[in-house]
Amino acid sequence: MAKPILMDFFAVWCGPCKLQTPELEKLKEMMGDAVEIKKIDVDDNLDLAQKYGIMVVPTLVIEKDGEIKERLEGVTPADTLARMLEPLTE
Repeated sequence: MAKPILMDFFAVWCGPCKLQTPELEKLKEMMGDAVEIKKIDVDDNLDLAQKYGIMVVPTLVIEKDGEIKERLEGVTPADTLARMLEPLTE
């Protein structure tokens, strides 16, 4: 089974997006390589933003085996993300 992917849809000009970055760094420390984290700048990747229907940044999308498992808008703490992702790593 593939590991879960967390996609962080952000924009360089977005204040809350800057707050999400340290939370993703904490998550990486907590979960290591069990989760793939992808940062996606919506201004540089309009096609992906449209595909996932991104209207607000930051938006986090958790995907496993090509299926969206969670979608979160706004800043989400690392511990909350870890609780959502852990069952997907088993």
